Parts: sequence; structure tokens; C-alpha cells
Amino acid sequence: MLTGRNLINGQWMGSDEVVNSADLVGVAFAQASADQVNMACNAARAAFRPYASTPDGKRAMFLRAIADEIDASAQVIAKVGPLETGLPAARFDGERARTTGQLKLFSEMIERGEHLDSRKDEALPDRQPLPRTELRLIHRPIGPVVVFGASNFPLAFSTAGGDTASALGAGCPVIVKGHSAHSGVAELVGQAIQRAAERTAMPRGTFQMLQGAGRVVGQALVQHPEIRAVGFTGSQAGGRALYNLCHSRPAPIPFYGELGSINPVFLLPTALHNRAPMMGEGWAMSLVLGAGQFCTNPGVVIAIKGERFTAFEEAAVAALKKVAAQKMLSDGIHAAYVAGVKNFSALMKEVGSCGVSDQPRHALPAAFRIDAKTWMATPALQHEVFGAAGILVECDDLDQMMALAEGLEGQLTATMQYDDEDLPLASTLMRVLEEKAGRLLCNGFPTGVEVCSAMMHGGPYPASTDVRSTSVGSLAIRRWLRPVCYQNFPDALLT
Repeated sequence: MLTGRNLINGQWMGSDEVVNSADLVGVAFAQASADQVNMACNAARAAFRPYASTPDGKRAMFLRAIADEIDASAQVIAKVGPLETGLPAARFDGERARTTGQLKLFSEMIERGEHLDSRKDEALPDRQPLPRTELRLIHRPIGPVVVFGASNFPLAFSTAGGDTASALGAGCPVIVKGHSAHSGVAELVGQAIQRAAERTAMPRGTFQMLQGAGRVVGQALVQHPEIRAVGFTGSQAGGRALYNLCHSRPAPIPFYGELGSINPVFLLPTALHNRAPMMGEGWAMSLVLGAGQFCTNPGVVIAIKGERFTAFEEAAVAALKKVAAQKMLSDGIHAAYVAGVKNFSALMKEVGSCGVSDQPRHALPAAFRIDAKTWMATPALQHEVFGAAGILVECDDLDQMMALAEGLEGQLTATMQYDDEDLPLASTLMRVLEEKAGRLLCNGFPTGVEVCSAMMHGGPYPASTDVRSTSVGSLAIRRWLRPVCYQNFPDALLT
């Protein structure tokens, strides 16, 4: 089923350079060359006008066909995926449903015309001192888009994930840069999309997929003059490098990047007094979900020190000690997690397991405690460690808790655990957190992101590179559209 090739302008092509899969015996993946990057970008440009002018109903049919083809590939995806990523087959079943759900959400949205914020000002021929002609504002596709697959979601944030689904829905050809942690799944989903494109007679070059090192293929893609926007989910270092490339081009382009978040959880005093053990266990289970490899993983808990925070800690640590070592997505991610935990151990008191496992590519959770003053003065502790590593931050009083909130960098999420007596404090804290995060939660934990109309998955930098946009939910489609004003145009030209 796997060819190990790149999809370029409707054809699966090999290359002179190949990389053997570490997880799939006998499979090697062609690494796209500079010439192939150029071919793909030019093909996307050639497909742009025909695809952008495709009726909304036909694009909706294309998205539903992609969902059908992915479902038809369920068994082989569930076989290959766990071998590459260490994630269980059940995770792939759930993530596949989320992926096809996103595609169907956008198909329904564009069929109803809800993706277009169209506006019209009627002509005012008798207006004095000057008449006004009719004006219409219509959103048009921005152009060919590059999407980078994410390491932690082989389906929902990768080849046919939210960025691809929303860009195709908007009318933009897409080139996916597959993630090396799951090249096999990337190709399988790419095959499904190509079959759907052929079934629905989409222009060649509407969807393409390239494998290869980010520093070679990725940089070449974002710098190509035919690319008009980029979607990225990954590390802050990698995302910032690509962002800089996009904005240093002769003609800068939008870079919609999700770059990481520590997702703070604030335990307000009455809630901590009443529910410390329950919240401690709940936080621990959220922290270890998927080996902590979620972008909304709650990495930091903030509360006022005392016996109730100690009770929270004891319940959390007891729960963490029951968690078996989990396989991480790749050797590189595992190495980065072990290094991050080691760095934390040198700076803070360890209260849970050490995070290190004897099993190759496996990791255990780790928990640490530190005072708020030291945490705020140590920037390294405020950076995401991708995995199940959590920090308990002890504040002296409410004033210090508020100061810590004021000093937070941008986040994807921020959570308040509160009881009714905490409402006045929650109201004040909420106003601060609104400036810090894209999604606020009360009495829950942030792991997981619902795909729906009201979802915001983004936040102030460094959580994302554009605080106005989301990578999940129906609003995501607006990233790939640009407004055009038409003055005095007849209906015949705008149909």
C-alpha cells in the first residue's frame, strides 16, 4: 500500500534521496528535491484559479469524498499508525472520526455559504454632494497554501487535518509537508485525498504532499513565490524560524503557527479547600493523557501554599505513580522530553517520578514543586516541555497569584478551578487571563479540543503567531480567505 513517494501534480514520484523508516520494515521514503518543491508550487499555482472558481457545492462534495476515502482506509491506517507513533489503534479510530468530522463540518459550512462574510452597500444615485455606486465585499481564496503536519496528531492536525480541510474548503490548493514521525500515515491519507480528487474531478495540483527534512523542504516551500499562506503546528523554535522566513520574503505572506503552550491551571482558594484531592487526581490524569503529548496539556498548576495545596500534590503524585511508562511519538521527542525533565530536576524539587523509563522511547510522568517568586524569575521554567511533566507553583498570597497571572506569556488555554465563594476573585482573574489565552475554562482541564463553531484554538504569542485566528473550529476557514471589494459590478460578473 505504501509507495514511499511524493505526490506532485497528480503523480506519485520518487527522488534520488530516500530515508529508511525506523518503524516500518522494508519501507523507505523519498525526500523531495528542490526541483520537486518547485514543481509542486507551480502546479498548485496552475490549479488555483480553476479550483478557486469551483462551485461551493462541488468543493463540499470533494471534502465529503475525502472523509469517505479516509474511512475506507481505516484498517490500514490503524495498522501502520501504531507502528510509527506508539499510539494505540483505538487512538487512530478516534482521531480518524475527528478528522472526517472536520471535513464534514467545512463541507456543510461552505454549502450554506457561512464561510463568506459577504457585504453589500446599495447604490445611492441621489446622494449629495456626490452619488455612490453599489459596493460589494466578497471573500476570495488567498492562493496556494502550505500545511505542515504535526507530530502529535497524525490525522487531525496533519495531512487531512483542520488546516488542510479549511484551506481546501476555502478554495485554496494545498501542499502538505508530511511529518517524519508518521510518514506512512501521511502517505496513506494523501492517497485517500488523491482518490477523492480524482473521483470529484478536481484540477491536478489541488492537493499535493511532499516528504523531507523541514530545513530543506519546509524552508523551500515557505519561500516559494507562488505560496500565499502557511499553516503550522509544532515547536516554538521551528515555527519562529519559518515565521521569519515568511515575513522576510520580498512579498511577505501570512504564517499561522501554533508554537506551544504551558496551559496554566489556577486553583482558587475555596475550590482548593473543598476539592483538593479530587482536583489533584483529575489534573494528573489530564497531564498523562497521550503521554502528555497534547498541545493543551496542563503543564503548570498555581495555588496558594498550605496544607490544602499539599493535599492536592499528594493526590496528584499518587495518581501519577500508578501510570505505566508510555511510548512517545518519536526518538527525537523522547530525547527532548528526557532533557527537559533533567533540566527541571536541576532547578526544582521533584515530587513525582523522574520521567525516565528503562524501556526505549518510553517515558514516565514527572512532577515538580517551586515557589512563585523563583518560577517567575526563571524564564526556562515557563517554556513547554512536550510530555507529561508538570509543575506545582506555590504562591504566598492572592496578590502574588495575580502578579504571576499578569506575567504569563501567551497561552492556548488558561483554567480556573473555583467554587461559588471564589466568584469575585474569578471575575478579577478572568480579565487578566482573557489577555493571555485564546480559550478559558472553568472547573475542568484543557486536554482536548472540540471541533465546533465556537472553538478558539490559538492565543497571544508564543501560543500562536496570529491572536485573531484559530486552527480548530469553523472560524479556521477565514485564514485562507481575503476580502475583495467590487464597485458597480453587474451580477453576471459575480456569479
